[in-house]
Amino acid sequence: MSFSLSEREGHYFIIMNIAQRLKQYLSSYKEKEETAGTDRCFWQVDIHSHLLPGVDDGAASIEETLDGLQQLIQLGINKAIITPHVSQDWFPNDSATLLNGKQLVQDLITQYKLPITIEVAAEYLLDDFFPKRLADNDLLTFGAERYLLFETGWAVAPYQLASVLFQMQTQGYTPILAHPERYKYYHGQPQLLAKLREAGCLFQLNWFSLTGRYGSQVQKQAEWLLEQHWIDFVGSDLHRPNDLKNMPAFFKSNGYKLLNSQPLRNATLL
Repeated sequence: MSFSLSEREGHYFIIMNIAQRLKQYLSSYKEKEETAGTDRCFWQVDIHSHLLPGVDDGAASIEETLDGLQQLIQLGINKAIITPHVSQDWFPNDSATLLNGKQLVQDLITQYKLPITIEVAAEYLLDDFFPKRLADNDLLTFGAERYLLFETGWAVAPYQLASVLFQMQTQGYTPILAHPERYKYYHGQPQLLAKLREAGCLFQLNWFSLTGRYGSQVQKQAEWLLEQHWIDFVGSDLHRPNDLKNMPAFFKSNGYKLLNSQPLRNATLL
């Protein structure tokens, strides 16, 4: 069988079209294969959340706790360190109450056979009552290094923070400042943050800060901290399951890429 020139040209273009479409398909498949799994938290341990039900402004019910844990698991987290607020004026929680709450969450994990482990520590506000808690050695920590997560007030920079950090370390604690990117009094003040680092204070970044959830200035500060390689831990600061709706934006953010170059310590807590 023979074909005319026009018929041959027609067959040629059909074959080339099929080849081009196949090439595009394979290229698309390869791209999907290469990016598969990138929408997960590669650090595996979340060190900051408020999933203990009914003790602060976090999870209000055991159902919300379950939902939050299940979503963290789907994101690649296999260990969650739950850190309820402790502050005398707002959430005057004591260690015994929080540790009792841990058993409630552990029972939930056992009941639903969730592939996740938990610890319960706390996020301490440096208020007027914190020095007594420190003196009494009544503080919940995590890790062999006795990591102590704390936050400061939102209005003004804490008074004599260097002295408090020294007292923490003297008593064998390793201080971690929660979400330093969110304190506006540190924006544009790199020397103050540098002094904290020099004093042995570690930094924990909220991953939601990289999505613009707290505003563009906080996002900018978060990215700047990452560029300095000053972030030791990343955490969700998860309060309610609905908080995780911004995760697609997080995984596509420039900050997520920067996290790969950080000296993160999360995985050391497995």
